Amino acid sequence: MTEKQELSTDVQGMEELEGKYITFTLDNEEYGIPILNVREIIGMMKVTPIPQTPRFVRGVVNLRGKVIPVIDLRTRFGLDFKETDDRTPIVVVELKGSSGLIQIGIVVDTVSEVIQVTREDIQQTPSFGVQVDTDFILGIARDDEGIKTLLDIDCVLTSEELVALESARRQEA
Repeated sequence: MTEKQELSTDVQGMEELEGKYITFTLDNEEYGIPILNVREIIGMMKVTPIPQTPRFVRGVVNLRGKVIPVIDLRTRFGLDFKETDDRTPIVVVELKGSSGLIQIGIVVDTVSEVIQVTREDIQQTPSFGVQVDTDFILGIARDDEGIKTLLDIDCVLTSEELVALESARRQEA
């Protein structure tokens, strides 16, 4: 592929990333996920733990009669654990699971705002070498307030982890 073809592909990729993102913080860093993946934002509620799940899985909640797995995104990203309170938000997102679309809750520190991201605001994910998995990062958005890491919420969990979450949800339903 020529340099011109690579640049054209990069521009097309950036156009696909344009749109509205809901932003949130984890450990004082800003992240964003496409608003089309977000179903709702709820306050922290009683989470029922599920045995033998990964450490980042908080458990499940009963949201209006529907059992939804809840993960702690801080723990998933290897950040320090933070106690939650009644002001801690859970962002309910829809992911592509092995059996179709599933909803999960992600615990974040705070929800910030909805932003419009344009092609000009986005840079490709920098290369961190072979040892660092960045498949879950769509790109980096720049604005007047700094940078926001744009996440591909469908890739934050591996397919094996999604299957385990779907199984845990079915067991509790």
